[in-house]
Amino acid sequence: MNVSVDAVVRDVAKRIEAGLGHLTAEMTGMFIEVIPEFRHDDAVRQLMIASTSSNLTAIVDMLALGISLDDITVPPAAAEYARRFAQLDLSLEALLRAYRLGEHMFLQRAVEELQKIEMPARDALSTTSRVALLANSYIDRVIEGLIDIYEDERGRWSARSDAARAASVRAVLETEGLDLTSAEEMLSISLRGWHLAAVIWMLPGASDPGAVTLQAAAGMLAAAAGRAPLLVSADEQTLWAWISSAGKPAVDLERLESDLRTRPAVRVAVGEPSTGLSGFRQTFQEAQRARGVAMAGDAGAVTRYTDVALASLLIDRVPDVRAWAGRVLGDLLRDDENMARLRETVQVFLDTGGSFTDAAARMHVHKNTVHYRVRKAEEVLGHPLSQNRLHIEVALLACAQLGLVGRS
Repeated sequence: MNVSVDAVVRDVAKRIEAGLGHLTAEMTGMFIEVIPEFRHDDAVRQLMIASTSSNLTAIVDMLALGISLDDITVPPAAAEYARRFAQLDLSLEALLRAYRLGEHMFLQRAVEELQKIEMPARDALSTTSRVALLANSYIDRVIEGLIDIYEDERGRWSARSDAARAASVRAVLETEGLDLTSAEEMLSISLRGWHLAAVIWMLPGASDPGAVTLQAAAGMLAAAAGRAPLLVSADEQTLWAWISSAGKPAVDLERLESDLRTRPAVRVAVGEPSTGLSGFRQTFQEAQRARGVAMAGDAGAVTRYTDVALASLLIDRVPDVRAWAGRVLGDLLRDDENMARLRETVQVFLDTGGSFTDAAARMHVHKNTVHYRVRKAEEVLGHPLSQNRLHIEVALLACAQLGLVGRS
């Protein structure tokens, strides 16, 4: 590199340094005008100005003093501003865009100063190229550090926020005598309308990345409900969700089940809509009970509390329930394919009010097939289905929903 060009680079840097305050104001004004994320309150705006000033000072010092790129680090004010950007949930893309716009404005100012110096065109071109290369290398080096700073802070801030929210929700769920106003202040939401809770969890041993998969499932729940839920990370494998609204909320369960086919490692349990603070708690308790049934049996992607309410009352007494069901059903509880068909047929037959025709239609088999299976089941039981019918229905329901078959 020509020594005279190095000298001119230093001269240009000193000229820029003389007007650094004006350039800082011009640059930050441009950021605010063209990037919405930069329209902060006064405190954060001052930090943004300090960040911009520190970067400009660092670039000028690098050009004027010949500081090696290997010695370049993110200025403290710029690092702090990146952290604040992450805390405010502002996009990293907006921050990086500002750096590229700032680089362009700096180079424009360097060219303006260079034009005031009389020198051969070749040297002027070489000087411009040298300034552009160094400025670009500085921006690349700082951006690399900023990305790490932003992402680390975003992760820490999210974890702190999630932990605080989870603690508040747990307190609202568990604190006796808590009044409605206090609960609303703790959660920063209204609890006066309707609520519908859901529990989203990963199956044990799932290879999918938990956080990403759970958030995707939460998005599916939001789409099926038509509104974004309040989300709480209960642990690495579980999300709690509440859908709240002035009117009675509803979830399109068919859509949710369909969407969840793309996430086979996820399960969702849904409570029933309820109102007020007590409803906020009740619907969650129902979702938790539905989850318990789903985990005990062979549930599908979505389990609704209404469908498993009776079984949920028995979930804590599974050994006793199995012993009782064994006495009611006898060999019909045996773990083989033939008995499974008989149990299913009897359950559908009783659910349709003892109609062979309706049971056949629901199972997509011939009516004679239902006749045959019902007779075989009665032979296994040793009495007609009309005898002890209620016990048979409850035992079959518990068998299907609590996974009693095959349990010792």
